[in-house]
Amino acid sequence: MTRLFGWTLLAAAVVAASGAPLLAPHASDDQFRGLLNAAPTFPHLVDDSGHWHRPFIYPWTLVSQLEQRYEQDRSTRVGLVWFTRGRLVGSADDSRAPLMLLGADSYGRDVFSRLLFGARISLALSIVAALGSMLAGVLIGGLAGYIGGGVDDLLMRASDFVLVLPAMYVALALRSVLPLVLASGTVFGLLAAIFAVVGAPFISRGVRAIVRAEKQLDYAVAVASLGAGHARLLARHLLPAARGFIVVEITMLVPAFIVAEATLSYVGLGFPDPVASWGTMLHDASNVRAFADFPWLLSPAAAMFLVVLGLNLVMEQSGVAPVMGAPVAEGAGRLQSE
Repeated sequence: MTRLFGWTLLAAAVVAASGAPLLAPHASDDQFRGLLNAAPTFPHLVDDSGHWHRPFIYPWTLVSQLEQRYEQDRSTRVGLVWFTRGRLVGSADDSRAPLMLLGADSYGRDVFSRLLFGARISLALSIVAALGSMLAGVLIGGLAGYIGGGVDDLLMRASDFVLVLPAMYVALALRSVLPLVLASGTVFGLLAAIFAVVGAPFISRGVRAIVRAEKQLDYAVAVASLGAGHARLLARHLLPAARGFIVVEITMLVPAFIVAEATLSYVGLGFPDPVASWGTMLHDASNVRAFADFPWLLSPAAAMFLVVLGLNLVMEQSGVAPVMGAPVAEGAGRLQSE
């Protein structure tokens, strides 16, 4: 049941991110300047007199510009329309009463729509960075474990240098030396590369240990004696033994990179503010007043928590563990396939 709940959370995150253009009532940069920090507009089926209607919302009326306080106009009902303008659902009168399921931010932008579009960037960045860490870590660890000697020492000392430094400070330092104002696509590539560099040593050290251990087993010696080249022996026989360890590390790196992107964007070193990412959205909720008066601005933090929770539940209940040595039978099977 716990594992199913974890998969449900991850599936919901993937569906929300991939279906953002359809599920979001508005574009991520649409602004409603008369509704700055407005509260969520919840759909209703029953009005104040007890009569049933098709789903509708009540418009907000500004009461205090200074306090950004609003009251619902309960005398007016604005219906919801379905499958119009390429959206699943929206308000019949966006100019008067836009549908904002999680309220608006300080620029009058729909938080729910930005949350969905932000998931596309934050999740995509973390996955790309994790894959980059995997490729770099497997390459470095595989070569170090297979070749050994001076190459092993050089590659592992470089990995140790990155490991002993706090990962977040390394990412902050690498990003801070780059220009602050960059295009969003450039920021995506740079952050993915920085995160890959920071995460690669966590994979390379484990892969190196597994390859060194596997290289001494009988099936590996037999494959080499039959004339298999170094590249074939390493890629076909030794590295597959580390697949369990790699899966575990990736499931740990993805949530770490989600938090890292949010941290960099929060301090102004990530994506620019107009770009919807979970980090840039949290930057808008960085003042104390947001916690008390506009709690819906903290919805990206809740989304991050649920995604990380889902990954942890799946990892803990999946039974995947690092493979520190291939069974002799499996090695014999691979040997027979030569």
